[in-house]
Amino acid sequence: MTELTQKTVLVVDDEPVNISVLSGTLRDHYRVIVAKSGKQAFERIEQVTIPDIILLDIMMPEMDGYDVCKILKQRDDTRHIPIIFVSAMSDHQDEEKGLSLGATDFIAKPFSPSIVLKRIENILTLEEAQRSLQDQNKRLEETVHARTQEVYLTQNVTIHALASLAETRDNETGNHIRRTQYYVKTLAADLKAHGYHLDELTDENIDLLFRSAPLHDIGKVGIPDRILLKPGKLDHDEFEIMKTHAALGAQALATANEEVGDNDTSFLRFAREISQSHHEKWNGTGYPMGLAGENIPLSGRIMALADVYDALISERVYKPAFPHEKAKAIILEGKGEHFDPKVVDAFLRTESIFTAIADQYRD
Repeated sequence: MTELTQKTVLVVDDEPVNISVLSGTLRDHYRVIVAKSGKQAFERIEQVTIPDIILLDIMMPEMDGYDVCKILKQRDDTRHIPIIFVSAMSDHQDEEKGLSLGATDFIAKPFSPSIVLKRIENILTLEEAQRSLQDQNKRLEETVHARTQEVYLTQNVTIHALASLAETRDNETGNHIRRTQYYVKTLAADLKAHGYHLDELTDENIDLLFRSAPLHDIGKVGIPDRILLKPGKLDHDEFEIMKTHAALGAQALATANEEVGDNDTSFLRFAREISQSHHEKWNGTGYPMGLAGENIPLSGRIMALADVYDALISERVYKPAFPHEKAKAIILEGKGEHFDPKVVDAFLRTESIFTAIADQYRD
């Protein structure tokens, strides 16, 4: 017995002779269930089994075949069942109407038993092939999703491992990394919500910004300890050396980007931008390139405010932690000078979120 002979066919016809002929044609090849009306067809489906295919007459009392087909195609449990209209109504318009309602085929009476059998076999074989293809596609999607998640997690682990490496050589804490990460996400989401930079601030790119932010100071691994860990303010020459961390980080990330052949939309691109440009200033007096205005990458402009705000509210060897209001006043003083005015506006709209983040991830 082949797989096709195990399938169930529901024959729906109000004429006993037609049922007898069709049942006799099919019973040696399929399990056959019969119904003499549309109402009885639904009873068979609900009380006996959901068939693999339905042979459906059109001219029946109370509920004709068209109505039965329409209901079957509206139900979640039966819409997938192929329907073949078997009817004495052989006009092209009748066939067109049946097919437009979702029927798979149309056989005119009187019919040839061998043709009926072959039509059913072909339809069920096609259904089986389509189901197999759908299963394969589902398994492939699951595999791709699993691999994507694996890459995503690997990227996150790599980012935090690198960020932790920089952290071990600096006075800043892991919570600084976490806080600035959430500040960046908050600012980016607010700018998007207010219609700014919609081409850049897609949901995917905001996620990449969030994940890349911890690498903003990765270049500090290249700064000598005597400068990086100095318990006081840096002199001019020391500060000039400290400033090189932006270019050092960008260079390291650019090399990594080339090594893995990553494209321009990857998290490494954003990490490189943030590392290189988060010390640039809106008025062009920042470093390392002296960029101004919108020539500074948006990621760097956002990170600049996030990084400065967190430095202001955090204790350092050369300063106490400032309260939020004082930090806010300093940010406002830098609007249009140090910071992108739109980013400052986003900060003002979300300052309650900033204070909540600072409280949640305090040192």
